[in-house]
Amino acid sequence: MSNKERIIELLDVIPDYKIGYVLAYVQGVAADEETDDLFCQRMVENYENAPDEDKEDIPLEECMKEWGLA
Repeated sequence: MSNKERIIELLDVIPDYKIGYVLAYVQGVAADEETDDLFCQRMVENYENAPDEDKEDIPLEECMKEWGLA
């Protein structure tokens, strides 16, 4: 029996109130790196496009260095 078949088999014995936990975990495992990269890119673009009064006095480049992104 494959791992996938075993997981499907185990779903039948998991109580309904725990299925949400299983679903959340599987969705997290299924998410790919590209999704994370797109999210981060959007965050940078949002910052760059924000009005100056919404930005702190720390330059983006300095923050990126501090966070290990430069």
